[in-house]
Order: sequence, then structure tokens, then C-alpha cells
Amino acid sequence: MDLQPSVEPAVFHATLRDQFEVFLDEHRTALRDTLNGLTEEQARQSLVTSKTTLLGLLKHATFVEKVWFDEAITCRSRTEIGIPDTPDESFDLDDGDTIASVQHAHRQACEASRRATAELTLDDLVRGNRRGPLPLRWVYLHVLRELAQHCGHADILREQVLDDTALRG
Repeated sequence: MDLQPSVEPAVFHATLRDQFEVFLDEHRTALRDTLNGLTEEQARQSLVTSKTTLLGLLKHATFVEKVWFDEAITCRSRTEIGIPDTPDESFDLDDGDTIASVQHAHRQACEASRRATAELTLDDLVRGNRRGPLPLRWVYLHVLRELAQHCGHADILREQVLDDTALRG
């Protein structure tokens, strides 16, 4: 079994910034990978009363990337960025959304996030968030917390989706 990058010895002694980025990327990848091997129907399957589906979770995670690493850093509006006004709306799936298209959009958003923060320090303030100016370190921690929660949601939903398929098969 391959070790996760965050438990590689080199990461133990890396800078705090590098550690944040390793953990963020692990969670980004883990959430994106929960869709691997599923059918389009399984990815859209609704098993809870909220809008939460596996495909919707990843679409929401793309929204999160753009809120925290585009809107908060560039101060552009959500309309300019092309994202919904509310987190709830970010779970909405369009007819054209597919596993491949949503994974691709998420991958692109993550790459854009890395570029947006490349020249910033953890103490730099981002000024475009509705809460007011926040240090990048807080943004990293907040996004990591949100990704960790959604990875947990996705693990449970994936287990249910695959269990449902096994029961019907």
C-alpha cells in the first residue's frame, strides 16, 4: 500500500505552508476520486433529504475553491467568476454535468487555486471574502476543514451507493 503524501517523512519537517498544501491536495484528490468507477446514475443518486449527491459534492467543492481562492483573493464577484450566489445552489446539477466534466472542472479550479496563492504568504490577508479580511492561513484551515467533512460525506454516500447496487444485483 502506498503511503499518503502527508505521512511521508519529508512532510513531517516541511514548512507549514507546504504541509497545508499537501493536506489540501490529498483531500481534493480523495474527494474527486470518490467518483471513480461509478456510473453517471450512481454519481447522481440521492440518498439523503438534502441536495447532497456524490457528483454534487464535487461540484460544491469546485465552488468552495472559487470562493476562497478566486473571490477572496481577487475580490471579483461571484457573478464575474460564474459561480452561484449561495453554497446551497452549488450542489445543483445541470443536465450536462458528468463525472468527467465535474472532475475536470474541479481539477482546473484546484490548479487555479494553487496559482492564486503561489506568491502569497500564510500571513497575507485576503480581502474579498464576505467576512472581511482574513489571513491565508485561516483560509487554508477553513478549506481543509470543509474538504475533510465532504470527504467523510462522500465516503458514506459511496458506500451506500455501492451497497445499494450490490443489494439490487
